[in-house]
Amino acid sequence: MKLISFVIPCYNSSPYMAKAIDPLLEFKDIEIIIVNDGSKDDTLKIAQNYAQKYPQVQVIDKENGGHGSGVNAGLKKATGKYFKVLDSDDWLDKPSLKEVIKTLKKIDIDMLIVDYVYEKEGEEPKVMKYKAIPQNKVITWQDIKKFKASEYLLMHSVFYKTQILKDINLELPEHTFYVDNIFVYYPLPFIKKMYYLDVPLYRYYIGRSDQSVNESVMMSRVDQQIFVTKTMIDFFDPLSFQEENLRNYLVHYLDIMMSVSTILLRLIGSSANAKVKDLWSYLKTKNPQVYSHMFISRLTKLPRFISVPVYKIVRKIYKFN
Repeated sequence: MKLISFVIPCYNSSPYMAKAIDPLLEFKDIEIIIVNDGSKDDTLKIAQNYAQKYPQVQVIDKENGGHGSGVNAGLKKATGKYFKVLDSDDWLDKPSLKEVIKTLKKIDIDMLIVDYVYEKEGEEPKVMKYKAIPQNKVITWQDIKKFKASEYLLMHSVFYKTQILKDINLELPEHTFYVDNIFVYYPLPFIKKMYYLDVPLYRYYIGRSDQSVNESVMMSRVDQQIFVTKTMIDFFDPLSFQEENLRNYLVHYLDIMMSVSTILLRLIGSSANAKVKDLWSYLKTKNPQVYSHMFISRLTKLPRFISVPVYKIVRKIYKFN
């Protein structure tokens, strides 16, 4: 069994996929699963060339189904003890990866957490850390402090034990953007042992105009963001879990999702007011208690002339999208 399965979903990724793949090739304890999601360019040819040269590389060629479909296909194929998604336009810091492999060989956990770095075009990289999580030791939810508003787990920052994802039958929606939130959120109640390694492993590139996290693109796809948010609301009642810190974090994550969905609708303008009302009504109907715990997202419900300037200030500080 390999130590880590890296799954790299690719769609028309030929200009940049080598930057994601090349740093992984020297490591023999991992498997690299490149998923060609119906690309129209040379992505498949490049992936097959890697597979011919490097025995740790496998290729899945499938019809287009979106990012979630690529992750699903990779998970079915994965044999590594731990599972990591690497987007084809991002890359990993090689010294940090060496530390990750060294650490995972010594411990047995359900989730590894690492730092991620915003690599925004034309700006200095910004490292995102987790001050709420104790470093360099095996911990449980009881050991984690309250997350700040700016702290939440992303697909970029987590490794999950592969068998847990398979046991809970994790399957992401197809032809839908922003399902990385589901990937992180749904397994959390099944995670018992964690470890936070404070290394800047994941380099999250932001700069292409067609990226899904580009603000204008997110506004055009706001219905998919709302769909993902409602799907997460439907999964389970966060307040039903016994562990207090787990409950708090699940609510915190939903608060972030409600914030993102609401502010995107605010950016669109008054024509989206009905969707704002519908989203908040949905949460209140499904889970009145969780609705009452929303804090950050309530600020986005303020009038547009207040919520939008506040959002822009926060975006400038934290450099997302």
